[in-house]
Amino acid sequence: MNWTGIEAPSIDEIERLAREAYAGLPEKFRALCGDVVFLVQEFPAEEVMRDLDLETEFDLLGLFQGSTLADRVGHHGQPEPTMIFLYRRPILDYWAERHISLDVLVRHVIVHEIGHHFGLSDDDMEAIEGAA
Repeated sequence: MNWTGIEAPSIDEIERLAREAYAGLPEKFRALCGDVVFLVQEFPAEEVMRDLDLETEFDLLGLFQGSTLADRVGHHGQPEPTMIFLYRRPILDYWAERHISLDVLVRHVIVHEIGHHFGLSDDDMEAIEGAA
């Protein structure tokens, strides 16, 4: 294979993978979140690293930010927007160390960020990934 000109996926390409992965998830699962904004950054912000007590900027692949389901149902005004942060460099590092396609990894991160936020079990999240 000629590796000349081959570059790591960009922030925009990771965002495209995220939107495609999310669109392929079961509707019932996506309904937990409503509209989602994907924000791809190179690394977590310093504040996030401090708040989560991370040792290195490679320790976090993604982060969910948004209202809980109870908050969304009981909120009479506009609920907090749902955002999923994806951290490009940690994702690419994780991807390089494993035999997994990048689209599958991005989908995995999205499912786990949503699932952990809403209290789903690992078995539930595995079933959602299997259904996608």
